[in-house]
Amino acid sequence: MIARIFYPLYVVYEFCVFVPIGLIITILTAITTIFISPFSKSAKWGYYPAIVWARLLCWLAFVRVRIVGRDLYDEQKSYIFVANHQSIYDIFPIYGYIGSRFVWIMKKEIEKIPFIGRACSAAGHIFIDRSSAIKSKRSMDIAERKLRNGLSVVIFAEGRRTRDGHLGAFKRGAFSIAADLHLPVVPITINGAYDVLPTGSCLIHPGTIELIFHQPLDTQALTHDNLNEFVEHTRNIIAQDLKNR
Repeated sequence: MIARIFYPLYVVYEFCVFVPIGLIITILTAITTIFISPFSKSAKWGYYPAIVWARLLCWLAFVRVRIVGRDLYDEQKSYIFVANHQSIYDIFPIYGYIGSRFVWIMKKEIEKIPFIGRACSAAGHIFIDRSSAIKSKRSMDIAERKLRNGLSVVIFAEGRRTRDGHLGAFKRGAFSIAADLHLPVVPITINGAYDVLPTGSCLIHPGTIELIFHQPLDTQALTHDNLNEFVEHTRNIIAQDLKNR
């Protein structure tokens, strides 16, 4: 963490430098993604601007990213990446350093954000409508159709950010896709993001975010009957390297 004596200066930097530059970079990234995504059927080119965007926003905020275990999976294959959700800032190290092309399953409300919503749609991300079980199931069906040819999906298993830094209960959605498609599940432990940007705060604290990629879990024997046991097993794997449980 940045020395407490210098933090007031960093707050000035955040609002006077980081926020305006970050906003400009975000808009430019969204526009670039919107224009180049239609020329890539696999969403390949629409993915690269977000990598640059995510790394720049980490660098500008003095947030370092430490990666452990990225050699455990093949970046050219399709996976279901399942992570804990500590902070809004989780998305930047994942986008910037996961290596695999992937889509998010994100809340329908994000689709209404100017530039961002259209860019996410152009890049192939999936909006989930939780207003009804039928609409939610339809979103999951779309996700399943897209997970081919090296395209993966990243899901925050808790469904929302932690409020106190501790690991919450996991939802079944990501694991239902795994049971249907029998794609390997890669658990990801995220450490440090809650300290960088706690829930309810708008002030970033420079520091280190750690992504720990665990050994992919085979899902060939996974069914909806033994799904709960698999969910709990995955949660335990993520929890074992979590600094705040």
